[in-house]
Amino acid sequence: MTRPAPTPIPHPPKLAFLTVPLMISLVLQAISLLTLPFMGNDLNATLAEYGKLTGTEFPPLSPDMIRTVMWLSFFLTAALILWLYNTRRAVLEGRRWGRISAIVIAVLSLPLFPVGTVLGVVMLIGAFDREVSEYTSK
Repeated sequence: MTRPAPTPIPHPPKLAFLTVPLMISLVLQAISLLTLPFMGNDLNATLAEYGKLTGTEFPPLSPDMIRTVMWLSFFLTAALILWLYNTRRAVLEGRRWGRISAIVIAVLSLPLFPVGTVLGVVMLIGAFDREVSEYTSK
């Protein structure tokens, strides 16, 4: 005798307040990762412009230093993409750690004006919704 499959719990309406901004962030970070190889040549120019603004002179980076910065940026961005993906998946599955991780991501994105601020506020509204809290209590 087989058991009937358990009926899935419907997603609360404000769960999209978490999942959509997480997906937007995921896409933006993926685009950032794809454009990263083209940023290496502009790194010294960016440092020079920053030096003009602050009144400090920065020595140009060597090719080895630029390569190190680019690889570090690659790994950090890839880790962020994995974090966003796993958080979104956990939220959709109703896991508690996914909601907590989404709150952390939302708070960290608040200073990234203007897009990060909007996404962070929307995510916080969704994360603290009563139905979403109950849904993510696994």
